[in-house]
Amino acid sequence: MDAVRAFLESQPLFALFLTIAVGYLVGGINIKGVALGSGAVLFVGLALGAFAPKSAPPALLGTLGLLLFLYGIGIQYGAQFFRGLTSREGMKANAAACLGVIVSGLVACAFIHSGISLADALGMFAGSGTSTASLQVAIASMKSNDAAVGYSVAYPFGVAGPILFLYALNAALKVKIRKPDAKLMQSAEIALRNASLFGLRLPELRGHLPAGVAIAAVRRAHRNQLPTDDFTLRADDVLLATAIDRRLLDEATALCGELQPGRIASHREDLDYLRVFASNPSVVGMALGDLRFPDGVNCVIAHVRRGDADLQSTPDLVLEAGDRVGVLVNRAHHATVRAFFGDSIKGTADLSFVCLGIGAAAGLLVGAIPLRVPGLGAFSLGLAALLLVALCLGKARRNGPFVWVMPLSANLVLRNLGLTIFLGQVGISCGPKFVTTVGTAGPMLLLFGVVTVLVLVGVTAICCLWVFRLSFDTSVGVICGATGNPAILAFANRIAPTDQPDIMYAMIFPSMTIVKVLFVQIAIAIAAS
Repeated sequence: MDAVRAFLESQPLFALFLTIAVGYLVGGINIKGVALGSGAVLFVGLALGAFAPKSAPPALLGTLGLLLFLYGIGIQYGAQFFRGLTSREGMKANAAACLGVIVSGLVACAFIHSGISLADALGMFAGSGTSTASLQVAIASMKSNDAAVGYSVAYPFGVAGPILFLYALNAALKVKIRKPDAKLMQSAEIALRNASLFGLRLPELRGHLPAGVAIAAVRRAHRNQLPTDDFTLRADDVLLATAIDRRLLDEATALCGELQPGRIASHREDLDYLRVFASNPSVVGMALGDLRFPDGVNCVIAHVRRGDADLQSTPDLVLEAGDRVGVLVNRAHHATVRAFFGDSIKGTADLSFVCLGIGAAAGLLVGAIPLRVPGLGAFSLGLAALLLVALCLGKARRNGPFVWVMPLSANLVLRNLGLTIFLGQVGISCGPKFVTTVGTAGPMLLLFGVVTVLVLVGVTAICCLWVFRLSFDTSVGVICGATGNPAILAFANRIAPTDQPDIMYAMIFPSMTIVKVLFVQIAIAIAAS
C-alpha cells in the first residue's frame, strides 16, 4: 500500500483522472431514482486524498474547472435569466427561490452557536444547495479548504432531500400532469374556396389565420411558388400551411377551404424540401429576419428543429449552432444553401476560443474589482462576476463577428468537464481533514444539513404554491433551480412532464447561484468585521 500511496503522490494528474473515472462509476449507481451523478467525484476524491494526502493537483486547476462550468451555464441560460427578471411569473419565481435560499443560509449560520465553525456552516449551506460556486467562494475568501468538509457532509442529502421532498409533495397534492404531445411541425395543403379571401395579399391573409399558422408555399397554375408579400390570392390557389398544433391547421382549413393533400408535396420541380445544419458562424446567432441569402437564391425557411422540438419560423427566431433548418428552395440552389448555412454536423461541436478567451478574461477582470459596502468593507465578486458577464454575453448571443453562444454539445462537454475537475481537485485536497472532522462532528453536520435543505425546499415550495399561487410544474422547476443539482431536475421531469421545470430551472439557477455566492461573501465579511 505504501508503494501505491507513493505513486499517487508523485502523479497528481493520474490521481485526479482516476478519481474522475471511479467517481462517475459510483455516481451512476441508481437507488430508487436517486443517484449522486458527478457529485460522487467529490467523495471518491475525499477517500483518495485521505489515503494519499500529498496527491492533490494544484488549486489553480480546480479554479479553472469551475470557471469553465460557470461560463458554460451563463452562455446557455443568459436569455432565460434576463427574461426571468422582467416577466411577472419570473419575478415571482425568483422572489420565492431567493427567500428560500436566504432563510436556509441564515439557519445554517445560526448553527454556529451550536459549536460548529463558520467554515463548516458555510460549507454545509453550499452542500445543502449543491452549489460548487458558493464552496469556491468560501474556500477562496477564507484561504483554506475547511468549508469543503461541511460541503461534502451535507451534499448527499442536498441531492436526495429535494427529490424525496418532491416525491412527498406530489403524493400529498395528488397532482397528475399529462405529458404534452411532442412539438413536431404539422402541415396541410389547403385549396382556397372562401370567396371573402379572394384578392387578399398574403400578409392580409395572415391576419385572418389563427396565431401560430404560417404559409410556407403556394401553388397556382400547376407551379409551386414562394409566399411573397405581393402575392394576391385567387380561387383554387393551394396553400401549404404549417403549425405545431394540428388543431390550428384544422381551423385554418375551415376558414380557407378544403384539404387537397399531395398537390404541393408531390411536385418538386420548382420547390424542394432541404434540411441543413446551422454551423456557419455568419448565420449562428442571427435572427431569421436578418438573414440575407446569396443573390439569385429564393427560398423560405419552413421551420427550425432544435434538439427534439420543432420551432415555428418567425423573423425574431435566433439560430443556434446545431439547429436543423428546413428550407423550401429550388433544387438548383441546394449546394448554395448548404454552403450558406454550413451544413456541417462536425461544425456543431466547434466553439470559438477567441470568444471564450475574451468572455472569460472580461469576467475575471470584473471579478477582481473591489466592491465597498458600508459596514461590510471591501470584497470582490470573484467567479460570480464571471457568471454575470457570461449571462450578459449569452443574452447578446453575438456582437459583430464575435459569436458568444456555443453549440449545445460543446457547452455540455465544457461545463461538465470543468465541474468534474473542480470536484476532483477539491475532494483530493481536503481528504485528510475530512476524515478527522467527520469522526468528531460529522453526525451533527449531517443533521444540520438536513434541516438546512428542508428549510430551503420548504420555504420555496410554500412561496410558490400558496403565496404566489404558481402552477405545480412551474413550482417544481423553481425548487429545482433553487437547489441546483441536475439530478433533482431529472426527477422533476418525471413527475411534471412539461417544459416548465426546464424553463424555470434555466431562469432560477443562475440567479440563485449569484445569491448563494453573495450570501457566503457577505457572511464572511460580517464575521471579519
